[in-house]
Amino acid sequence: MTPGNDVDQDALAAEWEGALDSQDPEAESNELSESMAEQWAAMVDDGSRGFGNKSSGERVLSQEEIDNLLGFSDGEVNIEDNSGIRAIIDSAMVSYERLPMLEIVFDRLVRLMTTSLRNFTSDNVEVSLDRITSVRFADYLNSIPLPCVLTVFKAEEWENFGLFTVDSSLIYSMIDVLLGGRRGQASLRIEGRPYTTIETNLVKRLVEVVLADAEQAFRPLSPVTFTIDRLETNPRFAAISRPANAAILVRLRIDMEDRGGNVELLLPYATIEPIRPVLLQMFMGEKFGRDPIWEGHFATEIAKAEMFVDAVLYEADIPLKQLMSLKVGDTLPLGIRPDALVSVRCGDVTLSEGRMGRVGDRVAIRVSKQLRKPHTTYAMFEKADEQTKLMEAQ
Repeated sequence: MTPGNDVDQDALAAEWEGALDSQDPEAESNELSESMAEQWAAMVDDGSRGFGNKSSGERVLSQEEIDNLLGFSDGEVNIEDNSGIRAIIDSAMVSYERLPMLEIVFDRLVRLMTTSLRNFTSDNVEVSLDRITSVRFADYLNSIPLPCVLTVFKAEEWENFGLFTVDSSLIYSMIDVLLGGRRGQASLRIEGRPYTTIETNLVKRLVEVVLADAEQAFRPLSPVTFTIDRLETNPRFAAISRPANAAILVRLRIDMEDRGGNVELLLPYATIEPIRPVLLQMFMGEKFGRDPIWEGHFATEIAKAEMFVDAVLYEADIPLKQLMSLKVGDTLPLGIRPDALVSVRCGDVTLSEGRMGRVGDRVAIRVSKQLRKPHTTYAMFEKADEQTKLMEAQ
């Protein structure tokens, strides 16, 4: 009730007093307590949803909801599952699916590793391709489970580096296999102890075997030599690229009956950039925009094409006045000698020069200079002609 309302205060007070006298005091107190409880419940509900805001439609997000929205968390970095704004940022990276030949290369690597590791361990080894993903280099370093051995290798022909990671479970499993450990026992994982010289050398030998297989896998596309640069156990010392740079991550699973582990091969996009046109092919030996059959037919038709050439004895520029004054019987002197060379032309292009003579009843020209060498050699036309004849014979 505002002070500006013209209401008789005395009459209103008398009306309320009469209403109170007519009701039961005990019932009135119960109704008053229920009304206050409802008001408190409504206030608490509004406060929990809006922290005192008058609009009940507004809601403050919790920390977990904020982390899910942004795609970040305080826990361990997970490169497999990105969401929110983080997924939008990472979507700008080039996906390995745009380089379809990579999958063929790594499938070939799996087959080669299966054979070479069986010979290396004298055991039944199964190698499987877990996944091929695109990651940022810093995210991968933060996601590496420790302890592990990181091998930095150099691609000599590509003039850049790559990273090879062997997890601890595979390291101890490989040591058990190579040193005669018993089957059926889980590999012991000793925390807080650095790898010994024997363990490091065995891991290095394993990496050499895998890198040799990787060389053979890439050989049909581009010959490359992978050489080990150094072995590290701390990811900070294995920085081969900028943190924000994108890279291809290949995870391979190696199983030796009841034991095994994972190896990961990381190739920055800067490393594979020299062979990027080859990796863009959909299948081995693909040639974009080129058809060898059409090339052979085109070269053959060009070689068989007819062309007209002109033998030019003499050329001179004379005034139009002199040309218009010529009459029958006038003589035009030519500023050449009888043994001068005759120019052989095709249109405006001079092909060669020769001397004029006679063969039977026809005027002939003996070519005295070699033809101008075109940009394409005649050997290409001869080869195309041979291919066309073989196709016609078939």
